[in-house]
Amino acid sequence: MQRYKAILWDFGGVLTTSPFDAFAHYETTHGLPRDFIRTINARNHEHNAWALFESSQCTMEEFDTLFEAESRAAGHPIPGRVVLDLLGGDVRPRMVEVLKRCKQDYQVTCLTNNMNMGEGPGMWRSPERAAQVAEVMTVFDLVIESSKEGMRKPDPRIYALACERMGVNPAEVVYLDDLGINLKPAKAQGMTTIKVTGEAQAIAELSAVLGIAL
Repeated sequence: MQRYKAILWDFGGVLTTSPFDAFAHYETTHGLPRDFIRTINARNHEHNAWALFESSQCTMEEFDTLFEAESRAAGHPIPGRVVLDLLGGDVRPRMVEVLKRCKQDYQVTCLTNNMNMGEGPGMWRSPERAAQVAEVMTVFDLVIESSKEGMRKPDPRIYALACERMGVNPAEVVYLDDLGINLKPAKAQGMTTIKVTGEAQAIAELSAVLGIAL
């Protein structure tokens, strides 16, 4: 009997390249400390500007001001709109093929923290990039977006919501995300988790977990 019934996918950093690469480039070119932007996003992570925007509790204009205040307090003011322009990596075609292969035997669901802005789903402000992302989104059986649910990862409620909508138990789910903080609550609920650090690594681990060639 098949152990797993569903595969839960983060989007940015899993099916696309990581926005952290763009953050790192910005930090290097502007003389900022390494991982400065990620550090701001991690502080007070349940109530900071990032958390409020991803759960639709503030507008883009409010995020712009709030993020600048948070980064200024940390020593290097950055307008929030600048950070938003760094979001949205390139779609990974190989990962999309793996997604399509998995859909043949498993329910595939996207669970993404995103923001209400720009064109198309998620955080892709370019119409061209948004079109690529929208095409990938059509592959999923179900898409759960933080900006529409009013809650975000790593809130345990959003994983419970995903399982409820998929009609499965957590033990029947494999979950891929590039952030350990997002994986911990899912693992605590009983999901099998894979931390994505690169495309080849993620595919290899998912193949091993499922016991199928990807």
